[in-house]
Amino acid sequence: MNAQGQMIRSHSKTAKVLGLIAVAAALFGAAGCDRLKARDLLNKGVAAFKNGQYDSSIEDFKQAKDLDPTLLNARLYLATAYATEYIPGAPSDDNVRVGQQAVTEFQDVLTVDPANLSALDGIGSMLYNMAGTPFDPDKYAESKKYHLKHIQLKPDDPEPYYWVGVIDWTLAYRGNAELRQAYNIQNQKKQIKEADPLPDKARDQFTQQYSALVDEGMNMLQKATDLRPDYADAMAYQSLLMRQKADMSDSAARASLEKQADDLLDKVKEIKQKAAEKESKS
Repeated sequence: MNAQGQMIRSHSKTAKVLGLIAVAAALFGAAGCDRLKARDLLNKGVAAFKNGQYDSSIEDFKQAKDLDPTLLNARLYLATAYATEYIPGAPSDDNVRVGQQAVTEFQDVLTVDPANLSALDGIGSMLYNMAGTPFDPDKYAESKKYHLKHIQLKPDDPEPYYWVGVIDWTLAYRGNAELRQAYNIQNQKKQIKEADPLPDKARDQFTQQYSALVDEGMNMLQKATDLRPDYADAMAYQSLLMRQKADMSDSAARASLEKQADDLLDKVKEIKQKAAEKESKS
């Protein structure tokens, strides 16, 4: 190849390299521009969210997520906006869809950050709220799994222990009520009220089905109050679970458990009264 040909070939290679650099710079510039737009949309969405404009904020968060998939806060805010729009207990198709969308978006966060506590708590809370109407024990069990994951990651947080206890009480209380209802249907002349002890057969059935659940709930709530000694809500559910435990016990143990439950409620009232007095003085 003569000198002129080598020069042409050299210029051609240089042009290709410069062209690739120009393309890369353009792509990098576009990506940088998208990231800036995403952050602007995130800030806009946060402002709308704080003003109660949830539909508007959802659109902003969705666009921010699309423009910058690495922007984790956009995903979290999007999930939270859907969760805020969900109305617990409302069984309409639209409301159920919003609830499921919140769960999906929180799960999307976990695909990026599997240890994200806000997403774990968000899913646990949404599933708990969605499990009540219509009653769905599987959703309660799934909700509990996410709270247990939180405990595995950060065992010093009292809240997930509390929620496991609440779920356990909810399931046990419903089971108790169903047994009482079934007994009353079969025994029209000998009805039992909610505060009455369960008949022997029903008590044995209740114990067999729910004893492990009640014990787990009581242990979880005790852990919550160990971590936060003034955790009044956890104490209130401890009291409620003690009453479920009382329905599994003979008369002597029942009286002792009911006394402990009453004492706990007195402590709850004392804690809440002190908190109210402190707030009124501040």
